[in-house]
Amino acid sequence: MGRGRVELKRIENKINRQVTFAKRRNGLLKKAYELSVLCDAEVALIIFSNRGKLYEFCSSSSSMLKTLERYQKCNYGAPETNVSTREALEMSSQQEYLKLKARYEALQRSQRNLLGEDLGPLNSKDLESLERQLDMSLKQIRSTRTQAMLDTLTDLQTKEHALNEANKSLKYRLMEGNQISLQWNQNAHQDAVAYARQAGVQSQHDGFYHPLDCEPTLQIGYQADPAGAGPSVNNYISGWLP
Repeated sequence: MGRGRVELKRIENKINRQVTFAKRRNGLLKKAYELSVLCDAEVALIIFSNRGKLYEFCSSSSSMLKTLERYQKCNYGAPETNVSTREALEMSSQQEYLKLKARYEALQRSQRNLLGEDLGPLNSKDLESLERQLDMSLKQIRSTRTQAMLDTLTDLQTKEHALNEANKSLKYRLMEGNQISLQWNQNAHQDAVAYARQAGVQSQHDGFYHPLDCEPTLQIGYQADPAGAGPSVNNYISGWLP
């Protein structure tokens, strides 16, 4: 069963009217672009919303003003010669401003769509394109994050290797210091043992000699008599007498 004929009249609901305007506007701009590409035609499209917002499309590489001048020339003859160069520049600047403004609004709308906002005017194809774009962005983000993690891991491994080498060097120096200290202690112990042995031998040699505290009893010659002066018979050894 085919679709019934839709009656064309003004949509009373404000929200539905805005949604329909956005959908039909995007479709019209898309069709104008396809017509210019497929048929190599010069297409110019101008749309004003009920709020006075301008939406335009121009397939020509030049500005919209060139296309309008061509249109005016084809329909009304040559353009009026009283239009000054200043006015033409002002018109060109105005058109350029409007074009940049429309592009800025399109970028803002695209950004809102990427954030999941203002998705009502989009059709199924636009939603699929947006989904593919988000998938590609997500893959790029994950790839960048993975690469950053790998770089960080490589840096940590390099630092770990450097710390291990420094630890080995310190351990080697510590072992050398311990060996030197142990050798020094052994030498000191051997010197102490040798010194103790030498002191013991010296003390044994000193034990053979004991000084005498008494007076010697052997008298040679005569001894003076403390009672009187001069020699006495008792002072001579008996063996010497006749």
